[in-house]
Amino acid sequence: MCGIVGYIGHREAYPIVLQGLQRLEYRGYDSAGIALYDGKDLKVSKTKGKVADLKKRLEKEISTEGSIAIGHTRWATHGVPNDVNSHPHYSNSGNLVIIHNGIIENYDALRQELLKRGYAFTSDTDTEVLVNLIEDVKTKEGVKLGKAVQIALNQTVGAYAIAVFDKTKPDEIIVARLGSPLAIGVGDDEFFIASDATPFIEYTNNAIYLEDGEMAIVRRHKDLKIRKIKDDTLVVPYIQELQLNLEQIEKGGYDHFMLKEIYEQPAAITDTFRGRMRVNEGLIKMAGVDDNIDKFLNARRIIIVACGTSWHAGLVAEYIFEEFSRIPVEVEYASEFRYRNPVIYKDDVVIAISQSGETADTMAAIKLAKEQGAFVFGVCNVVGSSISRETHAGAYTHAGPEIGVASTKAFTTQITVLTLIALKLAKKKGAITTSTFYAYLQELERIPTKVKTALESNEHVKFVAEQYKDVSNALYLGRGYNFPVALEGALKLKEISYIHAEGYPAAEMKHGPIALIDEQMPVIVIATKKGHYEKVVSNIEEIKARSGKIIGIVTAGDTEVKRLADHIIEIPETMEALTPLLTTIPLQLLSYHIAVMLEKNVDQPRNLAKSVTVE
Repeated sequence: MCGIVGYIGHREAYPIVLQGLQRLEYRGYDSAGIALYDGKDLKVSKTKGKVADLKKRLEKEISTEGSIAIGHTRWATHGVPNDVNSHPHYSNSGNLVIIHNGIIENYDALRQELLKRGYAFTSDTDTEVLVNLIEDVKTKEGVKLGKAVQIALNQTVGAYAIAVFDKTKPDEIIVARLGSPLAIGVGDDEFFIASDATPFIEYTNNAIYLEDGEMAIVRRHKDLKIRKIKDDTLVVPYIQELQLNLEQIEKGGYDHFMLKEIYEQPAAITDTFRGRMRVNEGLIKMAGVDDNIDKFLNARRIIIVACGTSWHAGLVAEYIFEEFSRIPVEVEYASEFRYRNPVIYKDDVVIAISQSGETADTMAAIKLAKEQGAFVFGVCNVVGSSISRETHAGAYTHAGPEIGVASTKAFTTQITVLTLIALKLAKKKGAITTSTFYAYLQELERIPTKVKTALESNEHVKFVAEQYKDVSNALYLGRGYNFPVALEGALKLKEISYIHAEGYPAAEMKHGPIALIDEQMPVIVIATKKGHYEKVVSNIEEIKARSGKIIGIVTAGDTEVKRLADHIIEIPETMEALTPLLTTIPLQLLSYHIAVMLEKNVDQPRNLAKSVTVE
């Protein structure tokens, strides 16, 4: 949820850490702060609000000189967003300072114990408790900072990524992680610390991703040391070369990251099937599936676990897997899965979907499934992420960095990967004919071009958005493959415009939601020519009879829905199972334009963070 950044080396630390916080602001933007060591003293500046607010305040308050700094941008968990609860947090002595992403679940018990020992607290955060616990251990045990951090973390329950600095030993930063991501950039005689690699990509392409339960002592002019928190075992660092460049994490002339990422979908979908789908040969090659093909073919069922937009992609996959590969599928909210004592068989395949690969609830679901003996397959976007390391096998989506909090290209690339898997299994099982399989490969190859065509409706979608930007509610309807798209369209509108919206199967409208329909209620209906077209037209007739405003997402050339709808937005024709890759495009644009017209912060909607790394 929160973003952490740190630097120790020979450069000026302030500009590196400030820029890093700006790049990580999608992870949290309630408040921000920096602790800077100038060679003599430790200086802290922090404030409620954005990183831009911190910059204005910091440069008035403190000197920005120094080659060691840690910074934080916060998504509030314990304590309301304000100056006091902002990170970094001092220990009582003022010697230690900490930044923290995560939740310490037993913080109140630790706080009560520390109060008895004479410690005082100025904030409502669990983080201030943790830094004072570290100080208490360090003082009482007479140990160095690294050992004190290790002992203290073994007394905590929860999730964390932390960076701790001690001004009495100003040549090192201690970092640790459990359940929250942490990367260490390795440069020439310098180290960078961050929640992901984006803050340091222009300085180094080499990074170490700490595993759960690991800590590192990052020292100036020395090799870093990585140890297991639980038993102090020394770990050999594994340095990865980053597949990321600066251009990918900049707006590139677009007004918002979200719009840029909507327009990147043709390329992202192509990158996702590139090298995997060999149309001329009639093959799909996916190492994670090929190496475990028997697990899939002999699966009792497939259980898909995910959250938010990834859950909607999983719902689309349920239709695709069951139709083509004839394997029963259950789609679970990861946040509920682990808490309801689910029945998991050893011959189940669990597919975990996450854009970031760090979603805490999905990680917990993976661990539960592995404990029960199931085979776990990950679908995520971020190379080296926790989910990619925790699962038995997996496939990356190759969407590139997604900075906008509201996912767009994550959805379409996840559907692309899952479609490839389903078609591969179907062909292997003989559940579809060779000609049908080949036809789907050909059409999937054409999808990026058809997405580009769908994007050409942008100006028309903008006109439609103008008509409905002031509504209070909206209803999204779809059937079959496009019911999950209706859910996703409603989620997008809620996320970035704060307009209440709900998605329903179109046939369920008359089982309750129809009571809401009047002349003030826009109903966005996905009514492509494929699938249950006549049934959806009947649903539209029912809405029209009650004076509802209808926006139809239709196949190019449609005349019947055009006759009934107040507005139509056309998409190219495609096979029914692939329609979600196209029908979602106008819904993304509609939400985007409404939010912009309402002057909302599209890339950083209130109360949301890109990567939910706490439960």
